[in-house]
Amino acid sequence: MASEASPDVPKGRKRFIPLENNPDVMTSLVHKLGLSEKLAFHDVFSIDEPELLAFVPRPAHALLLVFPVSKTYETFRLEEDKDKAEYEGHGPGEDVIWYKQTIGNACGLIGLLHGVSNGTARANIKRDSNLAKLVDDAIPLKPVQRADLLYESEALESAHQAAASGGDTTAPAADSDVDLHYVCFVKSEKNDLWELDGRRKGPLNRGKLAPDEDVLSEKALDLGVRSFLKREAEAGGGELRFSLITLAESLD
Repeated sequence: MASEASPDVPKGRKRFIPLENNPDVMTSLVHKLGLSEKLAFHDVFSIDEPELLAFVPRPAHALLLVFPVSKTYETFRLEEDKDKAEYEGHGPGEDVIWYKQTIGNACGLIGLLHGVSNGTARANIKRDSNLAKLVDDAIPLKPVQRADLLYESEALESAHQAAASGGDTTAPAADSDVDLHYVCFVKSEKNDLWELDGRRKGPLNRGKLAPDEDVLSEKALDLGVRSFLKREAEAGGGELRFSLITLAESLD
């Protein structure tokens, strides 16, 4: 998660208690905000062993990659973004809703919001919920104003605080610098795979998927997660620590 010293989250901005990378914590948070109990987050224990992948409910509506920020990743991120203009997309014609991160230690929350605000997951938001109001209010706003909406949302902060204190381990303090970062992959209505990261200049279109392919399909994994892992491996950064959780049908 971007530290307070990072230019991505200006010094002096408020900070949240970091979310534990735990499907139960993530599920509790999105349900509290207003996502239907029909969907839940699940661990993805392997992307290369079909017998383990078979345990994950499908279709997968969103995929969250959680990893420690490395020099390789930061170099790639800055290089890929340097010639891009700041994203200004907004309105109902937007391919995906993208949220700029301006709250310290909130990349897990931003990742969750990207997952539930886009693609097939959005239809599972309860209509009179805090989440429905947040998404509806966010759609017409440009990214800076949209970030302010999240920053000022008492419902969002309250739900996040409750979820952050409900993990299996003692939560770090809000002023901690945590090196884990969350990136979300979603499939748009136009069948594009999007990488959504609140620290970037905007959403990133990673390529076209077939109508019957979800974010855990072989092609989506090649375009997204495996591409990331390949860069890290080729840089020789040592052990690749990462985890994956996906938003899919609830098993209850």
